[in-house]
Amino acid sequence: MRTRIIVNAKFTGERTVGAILFEQTMDREICGKPTARYLWEEKKVVPFLKIDKGLLDEKDGVQLMKDMPQLDALLDRAVAAGIFGTKERSVIKKADKAGIQAIVDQQFEIGRQVLAKGLVPILEPEVDIKAADKDKCEELLLAALMDGLAKLTPEQRVIFKLTIPSKPNLYKPVMEHANTLRVVALSGGYSRDDACKLLAENAGMIASFSRAFSEGLSAKQSDEDFTATLDMSTEMIYQASST
Repeated sequence: MRTRIIVNAKFTGERTVGAILFEQTMDREICGKPTARYLWEEKKVVPFLKIDKGLLDEKDGVQLMKDMPQLDALLDRAVAAGIFGTKERSVIKKADKAGIQAIVDQQFEIGRQVLAKGLVPILEPEVDIKAADKDKCEELLLAALMDGLAKLTPEQRVIFKLTIPSKPNLYKPVMEHANTLRVVALSGGYSRDDACKLLAENAGMIASFSRAFSEGLSAKQSDEDFTATLDMSTEMIYQASST
């Protein structure tokens, strides 16, 4: 499915900025080229690599990332493969200040390790859209992110992948910070329609949707139907990201 999307004529850098790859996908080739090189050279889409190895059990209302003892070696492989940046996910389920601070500390710690290799990290402290106190989670997260950004050096620039906030434009201070390259939105279990509607309420925030992006796509579709669905999804998300 991933290759079918990537090689499709409707999947290009005109409407899609980047693509996040699994490690196995990075190691494969598309049309005789390593995946990352194909994305950039043929599609002008920036390649990122998912580096986290899953989540620990919930503690203090959050799920931290599991240890990544082989991260340095993986990052070296990513650099050699032509990867531009990385993505690492952890999850916030409750408005626990200590838990959220632990999430943010871990994200920035891994982010600095990524930056040291010359890559750009996407820090993804996801707030569960089903959290009973989602708005409070996001307020605590905003404060912790701003503190984390203040500790970076001027040349250390990062991207954030965040849940679309309950309060529109809540993350504007993060977006405007000098160390922030971009703030992108995860779909988090929302349907494509709902995710696009909510995203459009947040000026300057752009989509980094996975499930919402692929909604309606199937390996069983004809090429014509697959292309039409992909084109519709891409255009809908592109427009929602253009506010």
